[in-house]
Parts: sequence; structure tokens; C-alpha cells
Amino acid sequence: MSSDQKPKQPPAKVPDGKARFFTTRQKPATEKGFVGFETVWEPFHKEAEYKTPKKP
Repeated sequence: MSSDQKPKQPPAKVPDGKARFFTTRQKPATEKGFVGFETVWEPFHKEAEYKTPKKP
């Protein structure tokens, strides 16, 4: 066993992942070195404006 230990390298930066309905982004590393990911969802369909039906 050697007493020479390499300093911890920061985690590699991962590019944004893009799928059909969502995008994932890498969060910054915490003090312990944990790297999380953030998911941003895009709407599946457009919302139509509600119109009151005509009275008979």
C-alpha cells in the first residue's frame, strides 16, 4: 500500500440529454461528490381555450 493518494477529480460534465418530451441536465456536485440530474418535462399537447357552449 502506498501513502500517495490521488486527489479526487471533479465529476465529468455530461451534456444535456434530449428526448421527445423531456430534457435532462446535470446538477453541480455536492460536497460529498454526488452528482444529480434535473428533468425538465415539456407539455405533451396544447391546451385549447374553453368556450361556453351556445344556449339552445
